[in-house]
Amino acid sequence: MSIIAIGLNLMLAGLLAAALAMGWRLNKRLQALRDSHDGFARAVRELNAAAERAEQGLADLRAATDEATDALGDRIQKGRDLVHKLERLIEQAPATPTRRREIEDDRDDERAQERRLGALLAAAREARKRPERLVREAPAPRPRASFDDELFDDEPLSLTDVRGARR
Repeated sequence: MSIIAIGLNLMLAGLLAAALAMGWRLNKRLQALRDSHDGFARAVRELNAAAERAEQGLADLRAATDEATDALGDRIQKGRDLVHKLERLIEQAPATPTRRREIEDDRDDERAQERRLGALLAAAREARKRPERLVREAPAPRPRASFDDELFDDEPLSLTDVRGARR
């Protein structure tokens, strides 16, 4: 064998070793890809199962809502029927003297409230016409005695007289 043949064989062996190393690395990456694909498929199955549970929960919630709506509608209708029945009974009830007095008192209270409201509205209209009446003149400030003046007052002090305190 010649040196060229040996060199070519060595070069071919080196290329085969490099190809083997690349194949080994590629196999590891493909294995990791297969593992992640399996994990992804497992996650998709779990997500699908969770979506099915959520759909079932929504269906149960819709059914419960419909049932509650029906029950509430029935109660509202029963309440309205009772209100109408009570109104009819009140209208048909005989007017006793006590009841007449209560009705008259209620009417008097309503009239009194209307009168008070009318008076308030009239006062408000009057105040709008004459805004100067709303402003009160402030009293002129009194000259305040200084601390020294209070010390030397000729008046005798008493226990109820507290000097310097706000009143």
